[in-house]
Amino acid sequence: MFYRMLKIFLGPILKVLYRPWIKGAEKIPGTGPAILASNHLAVIDSFFLPLMIDREVVFVGKADYFTGKGLKGAFVKWFMTQVGTIPIDRSGGKKSQAALQKGLARLQSGELFGIYPEGTRSPDGRLYRGKTGVARLSLRSGAPVIPVAMIGTNIAQPIGTRIPRLHRIGVVIGDPLDFSRYQGMEDDRYVLRAITDEIMYSLMSLSGQEYVDLYAADVKRALASKKDDEDGVATEPKVEAPGGRQAPQTEVPEPPEDDASQEGKSDSAPSVQ
Repeated sequence: MFYRMLKIFLGPILKVLYRPWIKGAEKIPGTGPAILASNHLAVIDSFFLPLMIDREVVFVGKADYFTGKGLKGAFVKWFMTQVGTIPIDRSGGKKSQAALQKGLARLQSGELFGIYPEGTRSPDGRLYRGKTGVARLSLRSGAPVIPVAMIGTNIAQPIGTRIPRLHRIGVVIGDPLDFSRYQGMEDDRYVLRAITDEIMYSLMSLSGQEYVDLYAADVKRALASKKDDEDGVATEPKVEAPGGRQAPQTEVPEPPEDDASQEGKSDSAPSVQ
């Protein structure tokens, strides 16, 4: 109920301020389970993706959202709980399994579940190596993985920015990915990595992002400590695309032509960036 009320009352305001656009919304099935695997550029990714699609989707969110102190911490915890966010310990391994089990239960009940394979927000707008939890979840549930590229949210809300700036935000939905050919192989780490790389390749193709074959969390730690050399962590790409393949020839998507033409009619008014 809260989810629907949020879309009804907050949705129109966000649409006026940020003029969000979407491509490929029809690729999300009207019924049945599906995993929405998205790149992660900003906190507001979890607001604008649900806003732009018809079906309810629940995302995992870092456990810190549920442990904050004071009035702000209490509000964030309340809000995340109301919209159904599933807390996840991002250190990985068994600590992340509880959240994935809840996601699995949601998929088994025929609903949508959202996940950020990178595990954390990109530190610089590039696409980072995916964690294999999304692959394991797909094989255990049998649900298709639908790649989702968020566009411009990192410009609207750079890391460290609490109040988003007014900048157009886009959502690009890719073709569903079927991994049923790997059914029963969810404990094979090579299969999990191959599936994850395929998902990240799709995200790279949709978003036009440059790929970095490193975990975003490792890069963030290295940048924070300023010990890149000592930690052996570089911030430059090691390969051109996930799985060592050649990078696709892509550009950052633009709004649909009909939307852009409407925008052009109002160019005389000052743009909000």
